Amino acid sequence: MASRIETLAQSLKSRFDLEDASCVLDKGEVTIDIAAPKLKETVLALRDEEPFHFEQLIDLCAVDYAEFGETKWTKPRFAVVYHLLSVRHNQRLRVKVFIDENPVPRVESVTDVWTCANWYEREAFDLFGVLFEGHPDLRRLLTDYGFVGHPFRKDFPLSGHVEMRYDPEKQRVVYEPVQIEPRVLVPRVIRHDNRYEGIQKQAK
Repeated sequence: MASRIETLAQSLKSRFDLEDASCVLDKGEVTIDIAAPKLKETVLALRDEEPFHFEQLIDLCAVDYAEFGETKWTKPRFAVVYHLLSVRHNQRLRVKVFIDENPVPRVESVTDVWTCANWYEREAFDLFGVLFEGHPDLRRLLTDYGFVGHPFRKDFPLSGHVEMRYDPEKQRVVYEPVQIEPRVLVPRVIRHDNRYEGIQKQAK
């Protein structure tokens, strides 16, 4: 007899014509990959239809897959991930949409499906530079209005591009080129206790 989570996975595959690679069941969770043009119709069906009724958007975030993994990455660099909850069926679902970055990563807004997506999408735009088409007020949320770049992208320098300070003569905050030398952080802690003895022997 199939479990509830396996039944959900089968229903998703049947309803949205998903291949096995696009509907993954792992660690008691279901993740589906959806093409960006089909996002709006898919999330509307997930919210309104049986046996889904994912009436709540729990979280929305962006992911930068630049230099991901040891093998060559063949999918687009950016993805937007939606975490959904069905209170009626007590089930969760992860929806992942991969989006091309040329000229900029762009996907349709879901604020008209779940109102709470408003600030989530603003956060993803601010930190990753993902444009959400149809968003009612897409502005930066966490960084300053004059901030240049998107700090959660993998190619954004750790020290940033500019630094800011208060200028008492001008009586305002000023931006200047960053003075910190670029560097790569390397762990320098070497522990010598029983937790690491097996690892150290294998390394020898």
